[in-house]
Amino acid sequence: MSVLPLPFEKPIFDLEEQLEKLEQQPNPSTTMKDSIRAMRAELNRVKREIYEQLNPWDIVRVARHDARPKALDYIELLFDEFVELHGDRAYGDDRAILTGLAKLEDRQVMLIAQHKGRNLQERLEHNYGMAHPEGYRKALSKMQMAAKYGLPIICFIDTAGAYPGIGAEERGQAYQIAYNLREMSRVDTPIVCVVIGEGGSGGALGIGIGDHVAILQFAYYSVISPEGCAGILWKHAKHADKAAHALRFTGKDLLEFGIIDEIVPEPLGGAHRDHRKMAATLKSSLLQALKNLSAVPKDQLLNRRYDKFRKIGLFEEGQVEPATT
Repeated sequence: MSVLPLPFEKPIFDLEEQLEKLEQQPNPSTTMKDSIRAMRAELNRVKREIYEQLNPWDIVRVARHDARPKALDYIELLFDEFVELHGDRAYGDDRAILTGLAKLEDRQVMLIAQHKGRNLQERLEHNYGMAHPEGYRKALSKMQMAAKYGLPIICFIDTAGAYPGIGAEERGQAYQIAYNLREMSRVDTPIVCVVIGEGGSGGALGIGIGDHVAILQFAYYSVISPEGCAGILWKHAKHADKAAHALRFTGKDLLEFGIIDEIVPEPLGGAHRDHRKMAATLKSSLLQALKNLSAVPKDQLLNRRYDKFRKIGLFEEGQVEPATT
């Protein structure tokens, strides 16, 4: 897959171009081989330096990268089997959310995944990962099925938000998301949620009530998109970078606030540069989370899940010191 450079990645692409030219030289001398090794080391240093200093708006651009692995990529790379289950038994089959039985090594799981699409045809089919009410109904019904048969649930979150169209609102978009929040808190089987790209607003939270919530290193999880926030606060989306800083939605911020439990590291240069390595790291994270949760009794599991989300947003009030003149 060809990877287009993000604005801050130009030094990386320049070095990769130089390295490629050196590696294509026939019969390289010892000196040439040393130069190639030195350039590879320099390339890794530059990648690490750039990606360690990304600001929140840069992280948004990485999370939205066209070549970033999507839900179907992870399904193909992580699971030995996947049998898709369709429909909500009420309206239709919303392709923005994929649901089905999957096998993760020796574990049978129920997978719920928002899929944006990897090309234009898929994006249109899956509505860019923006689900309708029937998508959230489908997700919840499959979670309840998982609980009935004692299967743990894995949710992959990747959406700019729930679909905001008139039809979706007429069919109860806000109600269905709120209903999912309540009912997911009652599903008596382990739930692991991972934000793999964008975690936008209620559209993400509609499948985001979990016992273990993780986020990939260069993903984000937010109450609103940076553009939406900028439109409200500064009346124009051109201030999205400023909004991204104000929203505090990166993995480090979310871990500090207690909203997530884990940051899953990405390969050097981002998940879009090495799908297989990212999938291997994510697989290890999922297996460890499922192992930890499988030892928790059901009553404790539900109580811990409830307490976890009730604590989000708590703050303390204090006396404001008078200003000194």
